[in-house]
Amino acid sequence: MEKIPMTPAGFQALETELKTLKSVERPAIIQAIAEARELGDLSENAEYHSAREKQSFIEGRIKELEGVLSLADVINPAKLSGAIKFGASVTLVDEDTDEEKTWQIVGEHEANIEAGLLNVKSPIARALIGKEEGDSVDVRTPGGVRSYEILKIDYA
Repeated sequence: MEKIPMTPAGFQALETELKTLKSVERPAIIQAIAEARELGDLSENAEYHSAREKQSFIEGRIKELEGVLSLADVINPAKLSGAIKFGASVTLVDEDTDEEKTWQIVGEHEANIEAGLLNVKSPIARALIGKEEGDSVDVRTPGGVRSYEILKIDYA
């Protein structure tokens, strides 16, 4: 199996989610299923079917998280420097709109574009990898080609 690159913060977040699912969510859903069973006829018991569906989701997510965490390759960006690579926080300016954006390049399981966490496999991240401060980058996006200038690279 291929290792999954991840920042320490991303690894910690997934580990916390897994612990919560195992220690809080799983026991709660088991209790909900037990209570729904006591209500009688299971074939017409909406609470029971809902609880079983939620249990299935929780168990699936637990298996997924265990798999991801077992393949995690935790990379500490603070130990890196130089050209843009995994873990870098990059400040860009859109050359058309002069809008500044800062993104950190992270693994796909911790990516969240609204939080400024950019999937390492995204078109923007792939275009940025290997570039230096001051470079111009053209990125092919679903909305067309965008041009960015790299203002700052940080490995905090």
